[in-house]
Amino acid sequence: MASFLELVVLSSLMGLAIFLSLPVVLLKAVRSRTVTLLNAAAIGILVFLLADIFSDAAAFLYPNGALVGNARYMVAFGLGVAACYLVLFATEHPPQGRHRPQSPMGLSVIVAAAIGFQNLTEGLVFGAAWAGGLVALSTVVFVGFSLQNVTEGFPITAPLVGQGDRRVGAIVAVFLLGGLPTVIGGIAGYFYHNALLDVVFDALAIGAILYTIVPMLRISFRPADPPEPTYLKQRLVYIGLLIGFLVGLAVNAI
Repeated sequence: MASFLELVVLSSLMGLAIFLSLPVVLLKAVRSRTVTLLNAAAIGILVFLLADIFSDAAAFLYPNGALVGNARYMVAFGLGVAACYLVLFATEHPPQGRHRPQSPMGLSVIVAAAIGFQNLTEGLVFGAAWAGGLVALSTVVFVGFSLQNVTEGFPITAPLVGQGDRRVGAIVAVFLLGGLPTVIGGIAGYFYHNALLDVVFDALAIGAILYTIVPMLRISFRPADPPEPTYLKQRLVYIGLLIGFLVGLAVNAI
């Protein structure tokens, strides 16, 4: 029982590390240039997460470095990506053609859900390692995923930076949506672990991130409002994308 309680505590710390980025969105005043740079950095982190999540799934899709993928996992992965992407698309673009503009909070919810799917698989890995008595592996997973969760919190808050309406309760809710799946996954992985579930949740995360990046890029490259020169805004977007990707890479390397 003590081992299980320790698992719950550690997985909670790992998942709730996402809250360390909360102060960013609560800033009272943020310059437009800063907002542009932070939004672009968030996209860079999401791009890195796409590669990172796929690398996790690739271990199952191409076992032992095989050139030909596992048909069962490949089908599950492809269906998972397509299903999540298309569901989000259908939600915003109903058959009647009445487009529903994406609100900053709505975009944050999608990002949080994507990160939540990824954190669910991370929790499964941690729980399985803990149940197997792999202390060294559990420690590496705990430290690595905790640091990564800090960076993952920022893409959730990025659409809300500089917004006038920032209800703390709603912000906490989307953070929980992104972080709590780590705890759920840890508990589930402690009792049961299935590689197919890992693949499916990774696929759902990738589908959601792919869909999220599109509106975030559209907002980033929207012409700047005077007196902000558009060319300067575009340069900040390019720089921010690189910074975000490198931050994700650096954290993942620790």
